[in-house]
Amino acid sequence: MTGANRHYVLAAGGTGGHLLPAFALAAELDRRGHHVALVTDARGAQIPGKPDFLTAHVLPVGRFGKNPLGWIKGLSAVMEGRRMARALFDSFQPSAVVGFGGYPSLPALLAATSAGIPSVVHEQNAVLGRVNRLLSGRVDAIATAYPDVERLKPKFLRKVHLVGNPVRHELLDLREEDYPELTEDGLIRVLVTGGSQGARVLSEVVPDGLAMLPPALRMRLQVTQQCRPEDLEAVRERYRTHDIPAELATYFEDMAARLADAHLFIGRAGASTIAELTAVGRPAILVPLPIATDDHQAANTVEMVKAGGARMIRQERFTGKELAKQIMALADNPKGLANAAYAAWSCGRPDAVKDLADLVESFGGAEMMDVIRVGANTARGATQGVATGSASNRTSMGGRAA
Repeated sequence: MTGANRHYVLAAGGTGGHLLPAFALAAELDRRGHHVALVTDARGAQIPGKPDFLTAHVLPVGRFGKNPLGWIKGLSAVMEGRRMARALFDSFQPSAVVGFGGYPSLPALLAATSAGIPSVVHEQNAVLGRVNRLLSGRVDAIATAYPDVERLKPKFLRKVHLVGNPVRHELLDLREEDYPELTEDGLIRVLVTGGSQGARVLSEVVPDGLAMLPPALRMRLQVTQQCRPEDLEAVRERYRTHDIPAELATYFEDMAARLADAHLFIGRAGASTIAELTAVGRPAILVPLPIATDDHQAANTVEMVKAGGARMIRQERFTGKELAKQIMALADNPKGLANAAYAAWSCGRPDAVKDLADLVESFGGAEMMDVIRVGANTARGATQGVATGSASNRTSMGGRAA
């Protein structure tokens, strides 16, 4: 707490990947006694999970595709959004503006930098996004979720702060719980998801891949899988044919509880997914979305794979045979999955929202505080009195297997 109530504006694109971290920061700043407003587009204003206290201001969005003929229209929308943001800032008087990427954040950050208002961008992925890349030379600080971020110019490293990616409180509450007990003949619970709609490639490959496991391992499986509505019956029939128990649905409301019970996760490699897996400590087989901008999902897997907490399979190589091979590599001995779970857990940054709030609070108040906790392996971001040690960099997991 700073002892002073201030105003902050958060600007984010209209997807959950951009907005969920913004919602988490808004809740933390509100808890600290500050006033927070949100700038987004019409789609973002409808995303579930927005705190009730957070007022959303919808600005025009300028998009810049491959066709140059549309750039004039896009630029016009950006400039109109910038004008509207300046008007908002004149009345709201923010101490800082925080951008979370996506085109809807561009007008607000341009307005902030032109008005001399301190600005911060938060990058959720391991590749700096297009808008954050465009603004990296203008903003005062760049908060990252990974120690190494592609497309980030070396000359801007002095303003980088590793904070992590905020995750839901119900998942953070699971961080100190032990990895589910896994005996030599006990159930192995597998959780399979592919985003809000379920990835079709997972529905096509996972049932057959699990069926290729050795019988002694296959007979222990209990699968929970999210599928597209149109794939549901076909996937159910595949599991029935392979005699593998499976619970299938298009959406699970209790996803946190499902992850808590899981011994192994199979799915995409979005920033929020990685943050949740490492917060809870769950081993994973990750299949990056091949059309993700700048291949950022593949980059998101690097830290977790290097630590031994995950295996990554490119979609073009994602076959049943390869899936079975990678599962066997993780579960090659009775402690294999538990050791991988610990490796995943070690990559987690549970203080992400607190660290990001500390960084944001350091603008518009007193001199830059020394309470920003960045990872010990990223001293490159430790400037202006920023501490290089963190309570989140733990060396043990209590009763967890290692």
